[in-house]
Amino acid sequence: MMTAAAAMLALTAPMLAAGGADDDTLIINEDLEITTKAAAAPHLDGHLDEVISGWHFRDDDTQAMEMDDFDNPGMIFVDQGIDQWNAVEGSEEKSCASCHGDPEEMAGVKAVYPKWNEEAGEVRTLQMQMNDCRENRMGAEPWKYDAGAAINMEALLASVSRGMPVNVAIDGPAAEAWEMGKEMYYTRYGLLELSCASCHEQNYGNYIRADHLSQGQINGFPTYRLKNAKLNGAHGRFKGCIRDTRAETFSPGSPEFVALELYVASRGNGLDVEGPSVRN
Repeated sequence: MMTAAAAMLALTAPMLAAGGADDDTLIINEDLEITTKAAAAPHLDGHLDEVISGWHFRDDDTQAMEMDDFDNPGMIFVDQGIDQWNAVEGSEEKSCASCHGDPEEMAGVKAVYPKWNEEAGEVRTLQMQMNDCRENRMGAEPWKYDAGAAINMEALLASVSRGMPVNVAIDGPAAEAWEMGKEMYYTRYGLLELSCASCHEQNYGNYIRADHLSQGQINGFPTYRLKNAKLNGAHGRFKGCIRDTRAETFSPGSPEFVALELYVASRGNGLDVEGPSVRN
């Protein structure tokens, strides 16, 4: 078995300078301009001066797919989310629309999650809140985390918040979970002894093997990945990254990934919501 040092060497040897993010402008449907670069929030002092959307690290063809809803394959799942929004389910015979009206009434919600839920006494992701509504207001079964119906609905809620700035709160009772997420972000995992920061803070803009490293911002999630031809959630991506360090990973929806999502989302404060995005 390779030692951790040898594995690290094998991983870092092909890392080449790529010149960083491009200077293109993301305008969706020739109408909606998305803020894709912003000054870093004060809680990133000493780590980043500027936060940059992953859109800037993709090639021109991939970027173009996100610039038109007809070309963006993620919008297929948004359409499915609309059907789910209007579907009557559960013992209460309610739909999402029964309480919330049209999906557009939820504009801005995606931009502030994860957030502290006072009644529940915990930090909740958007998918956790969706499942709470399903179980306690609709009398319906919860959705599997980061899969199927749940990811479709999150994509729908992201789409109606596009162009609105991410503004995730990290103070007050949410601070403990935020600190836990920050610790995870800088913890080295697996045989390769890599942390999130190893790639997304210390080496963004470089190539690692065939992949152009971004800052790992999640303002564009859920994201359609050309690699697996489906919509992907943030927790699924976290799981894959930790697995790729040759470590035993956590599960989508776990307290560890909820904390990590809170921290990573806060790193993108000031960027606009742009999901569903298109990435490699």
